[in-house]
Amino acid sequence: MKSGFIGIIGRPNVGKSTLLNAILGEKIAITTDKPQTTRNSIRGIYTKVNGEDDDCQMIFIDTPGIHKPRNKLGGYMTEMAVNTFKEVEVIVFIVDDELSAGPGDKYIIELLKEVSTPKILVINKIDKLEPDKFKKIYEEYQELGLFDEIFGISAIEGKNVEILLKKINTMLKEGPMYFPEDMVTDHPERFIVSEIIREKVLLFLDEEIPHGVAVELESYREEPNITKIGAVIYCEKKSHKGIIIGKEGKKLKGIGKSARIEIEGLLGTKVFLELWVKVKENWRDSDFALSSFGYHNN
Repeated sequence: MKSGFIGIIGRPNVGKSTLLNAILGEKIAITTDKPQTTRNSIRGIYTKVNGEDDDCQMIFIDTPGIHKPRNKLGGYMTEMAVNTFKEVEVIVFIVDDELSAGPGDKYIIELLKEVSTPKILVINKIDKLEPDKFKKIYEEYQELGLFDEIFGISAIEGKNVEILLKKINTMLKEGPMYFPEDMVTDHPERFIVSEIIREKVLLFLDEEIPHGVAVELESYREEPNITKIGAVIYCEKKSHKGIIIGKEGKKLKGIGKSARIEIEGLLGTKVFLELWVKVKENWRDSDFALSSFGYHNN
């Protein structure tokens, strides 16, 4: 069988996590329409074993969006994504606009020029792109002579995802099965639970507060018919705490209910979820706070 590691990279909000979920056929990475939703590298495991020539295990690494950092958290995220270049057999670079549209993709292109790793360019959101726009994006990137293949896909609709997987398969070498056949991520359930809660916070808050929110599980007890979870939502300012809780606690109740329903689906059991909101000022620029929330580069 063939096996290998594939890095999914790109600017914030181009659809990296949506593509990973489409490949795996289930949700392991949170997605919102807000940039920098993904903060940690999330590994998704795609295994195909049927005794055919295309048997494979692909370990996809969904990285945080590469951007110019504004704080230590941003620096951590960008460093993590860039380090992925050196650790994978194939790089999948996702874009959704022309190279000339802004500096973000140009910055990533300069980084990619420094590595010899095979590269695939994926033009995402073709369900929304006019044919002329797609052609322009395609030709701009093709002229660089940097990519082994260029694909148009719609991650949200799953269009052309199978074609992308077949191409990646041809670029991998014979190798071992790194993970059990039925495993789709190497992240523990607790990590995914905390990410689900953070996703609901982002979705419920619209543009009211910035990304200064972290979630920490304080308790996680599995009992015969129910899992009891206690989680703290940390924010950076006292004014943000009031916004998260909402009038008469309605916002926090909505976040809790939405998260609980999804966590029950993930765990396959009843869930009792308690949420608290606490202030940890400027935690995104604190090495100690970043480390305690699990943000640390090796």
